Amino acid sequence: MKKLYLPLSCALLLLTSCSESPTGTVAKKEAEKPPEPIAGQSALYKMYQVARSWASDCQVLKMNNIPLSEVPKVPRGKAAAWQATFVSASRSQARSYTYSIVESQGNLHKGVFAGLEEGWSGPRGVTGPFPIMAVKIETDGPKGALEIAMKHAEDYDKKNPDKPISFLLEKQNKFPDPVWRVIWGESVGTSNFSILIDASTGDFKEKLH
Repeated sequence: MKKLYLPLSCALLLLTSCSESPTGTVAKKEAEKPPEPIAGQSALYKMYQVARSWASDCQVLKMNNIPLSEVPKVPRGKAAAWQATFVSASRSQARSYTYSIVESQGNLHKGVFAGLEEGWSGPRGVTGPFPIMAVKIETDGPKGALEIAMKHAEDYDKKNPDKPISFLLEKQNKFPDPVWRVIWGESVGTSNFSILIDASTGDFKEKLH
């Protein structure tokens, strides 16, 4: 009986391992899914979590998306990479952070990556820093900045369906809250049309040509 028991045990073990291998393969394939682009508010909070360990009083100065050739197909309202600049009054410094879903050129790394510190003596020009809690509107999804902007850009978008959508977040002195600048084009400098949306309330602010 003992002689019979050993071969049977080995056979059962082999059957068990064979039955488990497909499940393991499926789990591995699921784990290897390509990273998904991320919306602006979500990326900003990821960078802020790291930035506040640098300076507990840090505030947002600006944020923009970064187009990446490695991720050509990005849903409107999201981006493969974002860059934000935070400032600290107590340290008199500014520091840029990036969040990317892939490694890329230009010292862009997957996840949150901190740049070098720079001197900062306070607000200058027509923009200034703002607390992260003021950013309550996401860039994508229902009631997001893009959806709201589209209501005021239907004609332009129909005439320019292939133009990429970019985002710039900043606090302009003429508005009480920070604004999402929804840009038809890859940057402010190369675009001739954009919409300003209040990042706190979602209100339409201005159409820029």
